[in-house]
Amino acid sequence: MKKNPLWKVLNGIGLLILITIFALPFVWMISTSFKTLGETMVFPPKWIPDTLLWENFSKAWNSGPFLKYFFNSTIVALGILVLQFLTIIPAAYAFARYKFKGSNFFFGVTMVTLMIPTQLIFLPVYLQMSAWGLLDSLWALILPFASSAFGIFLLRQSFKQVPEELLEAARLDQASEWQIIMRIMVPMAKPVLITFAMFSFIAHWNDYFWPLVMTTTDASRTLPLGISKLREVDGGVAWNILMAGNLILVVPILFVFFFAQRQIIRAFVYTGVK
Repeated sequence: MKKNPLWKVLNGIGLLILITIFALPFVWMISTSFKTLGETMVFPPKWIPDTLLWENFSKAWNSGPFLKYFFNSTIVALGILVLQFLTIIPAAYAFARYKFKGSNFFFGVTMVTLMIPTQLIFLPVYLQMSAWGLLDSLWALILPFASSAFGIFLLRQSFKQVPEELLEAARLDQASEWQIIMRIMVPMAKPVLITFAMFSFIAHWNDYFWPLVMTTTDASRTLPLGISKLREVDGGVAWNILMAGNLILVVPILFVFFFAQRQIIRAFVYTGVK
């Protein structure tokens, strides 16, 4: 059945409007990051600056120990991701392929944790980190996120789609459960793992609240906190420097998405949640 040409036009217009709504703030950030301070105050606003001021980025970078912030953000985001993989893969496999006493209950409890905001539990976690002497350290930013209920859910749905006959054949060949996980389940769930890795990396790379609560010195602070300090200027906000700093924050995320986008599409098209 062919679609009405008018419907195609309206659908295209609707998509264009949505793309414009979501892309406009990003385009504005890029434009502002190259402007002079005076151009950021002009009304109506200028979308294309007269001169591209690349020194805005050097000013933002040199306004604090940004190399340290960048290093901390990288360690935290990747450290969390490694620990999450170590916990969610075996957990998802157990929930997907085994029926043990209380399995549905424990999976339900895992799903309930998705409804609990991080801000709601930060106080007991803060006290626990304090008792362990980990405050103002990268461990305080990594350990509370060592697992992910969302990751367990995604992987469980993916693992459930693997035919049981394939696993039985592997067991007949004397493959251990760990070999089955690493040689069969993980490769088949690769698009889902990459999708989850991207979501996790972006979430913790951009996290502002947790580093703000858990750290007190620049030695352990991350890039979002460093960017926020660009607002702390006398006489107003230098929006061009602030936007340059935000662009520095966003660039690694764009690289992650660029390299992972094909796997993300595969995850949702071929192995998406049913």
